[in-house]
Amino acid sequence: ERTGKVLGEFCRCYKEQFGVALFNSVRYEIEGAGGPQAQLLHRKVPLEDHVIYSGNIFQYIEENKKWRNRFCVVPHNYGLVLYENKLAYERELPPRVLVNSAGYKVLTSVEQYLELVNNSLPGVTPKSGHSPILKCPTDFPLILWHPYARHYYFCVMTGKEQQKWRAVFQDCVRHCNNGISEDSKVEAPAFTDAIRMYRQSKEQYGTWDMLCGNETQILSNLVMEELLPELRSAIGPRLKGKAPERQRTWIQVSDAVYRMVYELAKAQYDAAVARCEQERPQLESTIRTDMDQIITSKEHLASKIRAFVLPKAEVCVRNHVQPYISSILEALMTPTSQGFAEVREVFFKEVTDMNMNVVNEGGLEKLVEYMEKLSHLAFHPVKMQSCYEKMEQLKLEGLQQRFDVSSTSVFKQRAQIHMRQQMDDAVYTFETLLHQELGKLQGKDDLCKSIQRILERVLKKFDYDSSTVRKKFFREALLQITIPFLLKKLAPTCKGELAKFQELIFEDFASFILVENTYEEVVLQSVMKDIMQAVKEAAVQRKHNLYRDSMVMHNSDPNLHLLGEGPAIDWSEEYSGQPEAEPGADRRRRAKQVVSVIQDDEGTLPYGMVAEALLQPGSPEPREPEEAQPRVPLSPQDAVREIREALAQESPGAEVPSGAGMRRAAPAPPVPAAEVSPGGQCATPASPVPAAEVLPGAGEQQCHQRGDPEAGERPGGSTESGQGLQTEF
Repeated sequence: ERTGKVLGEFCRCYKEQFGVALFNSVRYEIEGAGGPQAQLLHRKVPLEDHVIYSGNIFQYIEENKKWRNRFCVVPHNYGLVLYENKLAYERELPPRVLVNSAGYKVLTSVEQYLELVNNSLPGVTPKSGHSPILKCPTDFPLILWHPYARHYYFCVMTGKEQQKWRAVFQDCVRHCNNGISEDSKVEAPAFTDAIRMYRQSKEQYGTWDMLCGNETQILSNLVMEELLPELRSAIGPRLKGKAPERQRTWIQVSDAVYRMVYELAKAQYDAAVARCEQERPQLESTIRTDMDQIITSKEHLASKIRAFVLPKAEVCVRNHVQPYISSILEALMTPTSQGFAEVREVFFKEVTDMNMNVVNEGGLEKLVEYMEKLSHLAFHPVKMQSCYEKMEQLKLEGLQQRFDVSSTSVFKQRAQIHMRQQMDDAVYTFETLLHQELGKLQGKDDLCKSIQRILERVLKKFDYDSSTVRKKFFREALLQITIPFLLKKLAPTCKGELAKFQELIFEDFASFILVENTYEEVVLQSVMKDIMQAVKEAAVQRKHNLYRDSMVMHNSDPNLHLLGEGPAIDWSEEYSGQPEAEPGADRRRRAKQVVSVIQDDEGTLPYGMVAEALLQPGSPEPREPEEAQPRVPLSPQDAVREIREALAQESPGAEVPSGAGMRRAAPAPPVPAAEVSPGGQCATPASPVPAAEVLPGAGEQQCHQRGDPEAGERPGGSTESGQGLQTEF
């Protein structure tokens, strides 16, 4: 009932904002907009048919309370896909788990996780000496924590692996959090404005940490924000057992409720969007016919609201905002500019190293090999990590409390996404220009000089675009911080008086002009001049490497943007000397198996070597014990030793080293059913089912026969055939 009420209010807000967003979109289309033109090219489909990363990782299975080795694949949509093993992935068997990481936090210590779990259910904390909710067999855990949904537990064997996986997981979270398409000029602004208006109606101003994921996930977070406190007070006292067991039960309850809310939110939001789309042609026709009258009516309303609000707003800006704008801007500019400088440095270093290696190692063949790697530099989580880490230094300190900024993560992630985009634009521009030049070059010397010349051209374009992007980011961030603060300050004296302005709007135009939105625009105008002036003055300071607004870079490559419209460059195919096209199925298989942005350069023994020894075709699968006997909890060192002993017993022919290089545990029996939940999260666990027996000496087909699932199937559809598998990537 409570969920239905929240969703109903939101859908009403969405319908109102849809008309306003449609009007703004049509007006923008008719009037156009100025602004500096980007110098770098923009790649349309950056990661088509590519895998970001793939590798083995240990996962904790809550249903049987055991750690299992999983083969994890991160495809181009940044979902985490966990398979039974690498062979299951190569044979295209259904995955065990699909995770959309929007809204999750990546934790690298059990202590961090236990602190968050203890805070999620106040009053329930394990006593000292009692077993905590989670124990990790190694010193290198990786935990995905969500305030409402199921948690995921992983671990690796070395600190270097932990850093790499952490970078990969953080990239997934960063990408999935940015789930609302920026290409949508009507639905996206209507949705975000409806969320903001709904929260402000509940007197919740300022940034919101859970504005992450796609529309349904964000809407589910909105409902859970209101529902969870009531749920906690109603169910918390009734939980039985020791503290860790009550915490575990609470996480399962929260996840189950979140999935129910997700299904309701998806149904109601989709219905609201469908209704608005049905009315769209008529609304758009009215807008185009009466555009001048609508603009005149809106300006008349704005003038009346301005006369009432502006004097109060200007006093508020002068006393509470203006003195702090420069401090906020400086706090934003330092880490952001350092991050973009690092992007430039990484790009420069990669191209320079490539140039030296091509000259020393041999011509075009080596160039193709290096360009294949360079073309995906922006999506290499480990190489880009040094850029992203600069932004992690952002701290607003006292300003954060003054302006009711709950967290700086919104600004950090936005800047990091801009960094990745600028890196990819620079790389794409470089490879497009180089590809154009290749036919004219003769010998290594020409190639070397051409690469250096193109690099310098691209860096100039990068500096200009980087300055434009950063200035826009600073203006938007300052508005995000100051506008909610001003609205909250002005609400007691202004908000109650807004109703009287409703009569100034013609009934025919009421779908496109809202008093509340016009009021916010007036408040924005009251502070915009100060923000623009602050950013303009900052551009004069050379330390941030910003161009002045008066600096306009003339397009020195008039045909460059035409080149960007052409098909994507496939270096390996175009210069491999193999003109025969591969069959479609073989091409897909090759792309899935070979293409990986991250290459493992370390000399340590990879997981997969032992996996292949254990899972040769025709070999029997290791059998699960029918009934788990009670065991004394193991220390991390003992647990690691036990994993190695199990490997040695199950693979007597394979040499199992005792050092830290060993990173592969015995695989569990294959399971076909994927654990799927809203947004790709896991479904409610069912009771564990004993694994089907596998006869010794069984053939290849029997070796990978699918057994009973460890977790329950998605309600409303079986995943046994793999057809019922659904995600929200």
